[in-house]
Amino acid sequence: MHLINKLETKMSSRGVTLTLIMITLFLSTASGDSPDKCVYTIYIKTGSLMKAGTDSKISLSLGDFSGSSVWVPDLESWGLMSPYHDYFERGNLDVFSVRGRCMDGPVCRLSLTCDGSGAHPGWYCDHVELAATGPDTGCSKSMFYVQQWLSSDVPPFELTVSVDACNPWNINAVADEQEKCGKFVVVNPARYE
Repeated sequence: MHLINKLETKMSSRGVTLTLIMITLFLSTASGDSPDKCVYTIYIKTGSLMKAGTDSKISLSLGDFSGSSVWVPDLESWGLMSPYHDYFERGNLDVFSVRGRCMDGPVCRLSLTCDGSGAHPGWYCDHVELAATGPDTGCSKSMFYVQQWLSSDVPPFELTVSVDACNPWNINAVADEQEKCGKFVVVNPARYE
């Protein structure tokens, strides 16, 4: 009988310990201790060319020198424009605010994808400008001159474009140290080939 009492005491102390661990984990999650602490404010300018606008779904990926990245599968769902705003239309400057994991350095890589759906599937992106900020990370600004169609029926016949200045030998990347946040200006090298 004495052995059974000892086992019950050990089991109940383990149960209490397990319960305390579970409560701690729950409270740390509920308190907002999330890895998605950085805010990326993104400005996307659609070109003014005829039929430059699109009804397709646009996704975006951002990256830094260390290989960290943030992927946004449906950019429009993060839009800050009015509820009835038509995103990615000819001449528009659309604004988005994305919350995601903080990166180790400034954003130097951009990838945009147009899914080619809808009545007007092609899209001409002129440029993307973004500001990133978060706790203990400071701020950074990046400007990507895309200047390319994302379309299956207009050259270069691609639905994805990547503009990468993470390679330190990329002569198209210019860091503007005059800006308070150290702005990167990046052109699409494929545009000039």
